Amino acid sequence: MLIPLSYNIRSLIARKTTSIATALGIALVVFVIASSQMLSNGIRQTMSLSGSPGNALVLRKGSDVELSSSIETSTVSLIMAAPGVKNDSTGNAMGSGEVVVVLALDKLGTGVDGQVSNVQVRGVPANVMSTRTNVKVIEGRPAKPGTDECIVGKSVWKRFKGLDLGQSFDLKKNRPISVVGVFEAEGSSLESEIWVDVDTLRTSFGREGLVSSVTVALESPDKFDAFAANVEGDKRLGLEAMRERTYFEKQSEGTAIFMTAMGGVIAFFFSIGAMIGAMITMYAAVSQRGREIGTLQALGFSKPAILFSFLFESTFLALIGGLLGAVAALLMNLVHFSMLNFTTWQEISFSFTPTPGILVSSMIAGGVMGILGGFFPAVRAARMSPIAAMRD
Repeated sequence: MLIPLSYNIRSLIARKTTSIATALGIALVVFVIASSQMLSNGIRQTMSLSGSPGNALVLRKGSDVELSSSIETSTVSLIMAAPGVKNDSTGNAMGSGEVVVVLALDKLGTGVDGQVSNVQVRGVPANVMSTRTNVKVIEGRPAKPGTDECIVGKSVWKRFKGLDLGQSFDLKKNRPISVVGVFEAEGSSLESEIWVDVDTLRTSFGREGLVSSVTVALESPDKFDAFAANVEGDKRLGLEAMRERTYFEKQSEGTAIFMTAMGGVIAFFFSIGAMIGAMITMYAAVSQRGREIGTLQALGFSKPAILFSFLFESTFLALIGGLLGAVAALLMNLVHFSMLNFTTWQEISFSFTPTPGILVSSMIAGGVMGILGGFFPAVRAARMSPIAAMRD
């Protein structure tokens, strides 16, 4: 025969101060666990959205990122002519050779004078929008080809000095670039970039005759293998092709692992404190309720029933705390977080992206903490002698 669960709930209400403190401690741990996983998921999602499943990216063989890659412009036409590349209505191959650099720009609104961060600048040709169909200008207008104009991603818009519409910044010394538009790219990492004319960027940084990468639109995702085999087949070119989405997903791996590990370490120490808090609460409950335990035994309730009853209290308390922590973590979805990508060394804006799996696993972790924290006090309650309990 089991002890009525209403008895345990009334007991928790009677000890509301310690119950609330324990629940809030577990809520904090669940909040940290869920938030770190949501941020890692947001990083991966932001980077994967940067690539289209129907696009392929070509880099210099051995280069992990666009910053370290260089391809001669004479090779771009060979890449565009490879089988599987999609043509537009005029019969031209849909692709773009792009140049990538990183600039250190002054941040706004930090309260610290002279604080700078890295922003990635991408030199793009006039037809870039035909390849990157997820990009659209939402403020101002597109930059005119061959001019010192640029458009900025909405994640860096107004966050750095000179990146508002009508303002300008120095691409190089005495080479000001005017901001004429703002673009969005479905929440991808491209929104953390500045786009300028490819020739403007090349001449500013002495990269005439070179591009960092070539992005092409494929006739279909199934055409990638044939395209890659053709591009990589000529060993003299020294090129490597990959799916664009795969490339950007790889760029997020290091940062996502770091955030998950850091959140895990913090959550580990917090969880130890939460379990100790739950254990102290339940030990105090056992010591204060000796007569109740003795009465329950006298009424015929078995030791396993008493064990389950006290274990239910700690688990129920933990699940309440876990629910509070999960709800608090959901509010982080409204927060945007920026940090350096450890692969490209550019500042990228991320969001906390929740999933049902993250929330459920975080709450389960809270319940496990309640079970571990309440187990030994529950065992002590079940082992109490009826006579000693009644005398307590």
